[in-house]
Amino acid sequence: MKKPLMRIPYTDILPAPNIIPHTARSLPGAIAALQEFLHAPSPRDLPRSTVVLTGAGLSVASGLADYRGPNGTYRVNKTYRPIYYHEFLTSHEARKRYWARSFLGWTTLRNAQPNPGHYAVRDLGRLGLVSAVVTQNVDSFHPRAHPDIPTLELHGYLRSTVCTSCRTEMPRDGFQAELARLNPVWDAFLQEALATGALETEDPHERRARGFRVNPDGDVELPQAPYTTFRYPACPKCLSDPPLLADGSRAAVEVDNDGAWSPTSKAGILKPAVVMFGESIADGVKKAAEEAIDGAGKLLVLATSMATYSAWRLAKRAKDRGMPVAIVNIGGVRGEEAFFAGLDPDQTGAQGVRLEMSTETLLPALVRELRQQPILQNAEPSSAEAASFLENDAAVFKNMLQ
Repeated sequence: MKKPLMRIPYTDILPAPNIIPHTARSLPGAIAALQEFLHAPSPRDLPRSTVVLTGAGLSVASGLADYRGPNGTYRVNKTYRPIYYHEFLTSHEARKRYWARSFLGWTTLRNAQPNPGHYAVRDLGRLGLVSAVVTQNVDSFHPRAHPDIPTLELHGYLRSTVCTSCRTEMPRDGFQAELARLNPVWDAFLQEALATGALETEDPHERRARGFRVNPDGDVELPQAPYTTFRYPACPKCLSDPPLLADGSRAAVEVDNDGAWSPTSKAGILKPAVVMFGESIADGVKKAAEEAIDGAGKLLVLATSMATYSAWRLAKRAKDRGMPVAIVNIGGVRGEEAFFAGLDPDQTGAQGVRLEMSTETLLPALVRELRQQPILQNAEPSSAEAASFLENDAAVFKNMLQ
């Protein structure tokens, strides 16, 4: 019997947020609330630093699709669902469909750039106000925009593929070149689409009018496309040195005359180096994310509804530790009332902040204001503290990428 599909959480519109403090409905009010949040001493004996948790909404200004925003995929494409991990592992046809769509979307994703929101996070780090970032995004914008701030990519990254058998990683650009070689007709179609600018518009409705459905994470859907003709390469390491199976025998890794993976193979399947829907996050990554929360005194959540449990549990961990939480997101957030329970109704940001504004607009404006004012001494970690944190956490996060 076919394994039942998992339910995708929170695809409907979440309840509208309660703005906190009430004075933060305007841009100046929002900036003032976040200034107080970032400058205020952490409660009790918690560390002075702030950790940032981000989601897909932060990359919308870079031209990428998100899931649950006003123009998110779950809003404009009701039939969309991501590929499930068990589908990818078990179905050759599902992998053809996935890689065909990813092939069409990769160039646009690779050429996209971090936006002012990402660079504002960099600047908050340079001001001594942000010590680490945990992101759900797989676009690699955070490490590109602020390589000096430790960044943990909770759900992996699209810049590489990884073998499901030997776990060897391969740069996505090289994999893309192999897909183009194995699928010349698809490559010609892609080059024409790029030349005509058909994939350049950021408007999802205009893209659909041109015959494309552009979904998150570099997925371009072409209705009626012959996905069954698409071919993808085998893991080169497994091809040259087939891995051992559980019974001690060598796995068969076979390719056709052009080097495309053959369905007679039992290993050597390459997947994107991301956590697919239904796939578990590695224990080491979970631990590193928890350590990032435990190493800070405040949590700043940016552009995510925290619909996935992997993100929500980190915010819950922060709240349970007594860390003040600030959330900036357009639209509702999963269970957000729990993060602001018990706040003094007269507090103006130190205990918690909830804003509904674009990070592309708000964060650069916040940085400009902060640069005009001296940073409070009790809000900024000492140089020794900062150096120690960056050295330790950079090593931890770097290990997650190996």
